[in-house]
Amino acid sequence: MSLDAAALTEPLLALTRRAGTEILKIYQSDFEVDLKADDSPLTAADRASHEVLVAGLSSLAPGVPIWSEESKTLPFAERRHWERFWLLDPLDGTREFIKRNGEFTVNVALVEGGVPVLGIVHVPVTGIDYLGLQGRGAERLDPGGSRMPIRVQVPSAQPVRVVGSRSHRGSSLDAFLARLGPHEMVPMGSSLKLCLVAEGAADLYPRLGPTSEWDTAAAQAVVVAAGGQVLGLDGEPLRYNQRDTALNPSFIVFGDGSRDWAALARETTTG
Repeated sequence: MSLDAAALTEPLLALTRRAGTEILKIYQSDFEVDLKADDSPLTAADRASHEVLVAGLSSLAPGVPIWSEESKTLPFAERRHWERFWLLDPLDGTREFIKRNGEFTVNVALVEGGVPVLGIVHVPVTGIDYLGLQGRGAERLDPGGSRMPIRVQVPSAQPVRVVGSRSHRGSSLDAFLARLGPHEMVPMGSSLKLCLVAEGAADLYPRLGPTSEWDTAAAQAVVVAAGGQVLGLDGEPLRYNQRDTALNPSFIVFGDGSRDWAALARETTTG
């Protein structure tokens, strides 16, 4: 079936905001925290957002498969035949949600041929949306209706502004920063790290630890539409639904391509 991604952006924005509203209802309550099989946290907000998104996407684009973090396990033997599908993280940054620091998002991506061609990252606490559409550029939408085109920062600021995880910092990042030289750290949770690079508020996001495909797809669409890159340490763009795992390889996000950031990260991991 044909699908007009541009025509879907406004209903998708409305849908992610509805999911955000459901998340906020629980955020403002005395919610409980469960653990998944891998010991990662799960709340009623994750489930409520998932249900809103799946129902809405099934109505907007009937027949297009949906892969969500909160879906039942989908074997690669089934997924590998998908040329086009929705990739969702109904609540990215559950740990930030539990800490009540506001740094969590709703991530919705349309993936075609392994490439995220449309991405929306909604921030429930602030009401901000980041939108990226292949060939159409990227925007930041603020509450009240203002829309602003966003671009990555080129050249990078000096010292380089490095955004890093608030909940997952490790020794690999410390080793990378030692090689990088002068820099400023910008701590942030969830897919907001990629969005900061997309809007030029940060220059570099090295991720040298585990993430899943639903963590990055929507924000990658925003970064690329804003003129940036999301590369594995082999120098190739992250692709989706290509392997029998939901895990991403290590990667690096940047706007200024005048320096080989991927090689620097690769040197860090290989010693």
